[in-house]
Amino acid sequence: MADHSTPKHRLLVVEDEASIRALLESTLRLTGFEVSSADSGAAALREVERFGPDLVLLDVMLPDLDGFEVTRSMRAGGITTPVLFLTARIDVSDRIAGLRSGGDDYVTKPFSIEEVLLRIRAILRRTGAEESPSGEAGENILLFADLRLDEDAHEVHRADRYVPLSPTEFQLLGYLMANANRVLSRTQIVQHVWGYDFAGDSRIVETYVKYLRKKIDCVGPPLIHTVRGIGYCLRLPRDHSQHAQAADR
Repeated sequence: MADHSTPKHRLLVVEDEASIRALLESTLRLTGFEVSSADSGAAALREVERFGPDLVLLDVMLPDLDGFEVTRSMRAGGITTPVLFLTARIDVSDRIAGLRSGGDDYVTKPFSIEEVLLRIRAILRRTGAEESPSGEAGENILLFADLRLDEDAHEVHRADRYVPLSPTEFQLLGYLMANANRVLSRTQIVQHVWGYDFAGDSRIVETYVKYLRKKIDCVGPPLIHTVRGIGYCLRLPRDHSQHAQAADR
């Protein structure tokens, strides 16, 4: 029976094994999603352009391009659609490689359908694909130093320069900005950005903080700081703050 409380999001299933692809397609449709599918990397890239999915469920081992190559091609083309990897690779290095390619999460094979559905919904929640009940846009702009995050437009600017971010990077930065000058533990970040049901490696936080630093802290003083043994904090550098206070006197 379809879950009519679930918005009719578009999902693209990319899997070369016909039996797994058919299982995912039928289950996701019964759960209330609109579904399309592809059986190769090249077909996946064409279908992303045609279908415009809200999320791509992407097998890593494909007959032509692997899932990491497909994701890198999407990101290089400016497509920020979230990607959930399906992978038989269990090494941490393989998972990190997938996240570095631009993926948002992963499920290891063999998987349960329940886990796949939980991961899909968690990604849709944190990437903003789920609309608010009222459907009204609000004044959701966060400001810190020369950093500006517009939640409604889904845009970030540093020193008036546009900074392209993936959905997960955007969610992470928004959480840091909403708690500026406060130290956030890795556990707090995982629970807020990846969801309470996230069962992956907590080192994913370190990986995404590195991504953000490369994009945010390449202009002006560094804002994202590591507090050893605790977590991360968005703040001005100590020496910068002292210089600013001295200048105000």
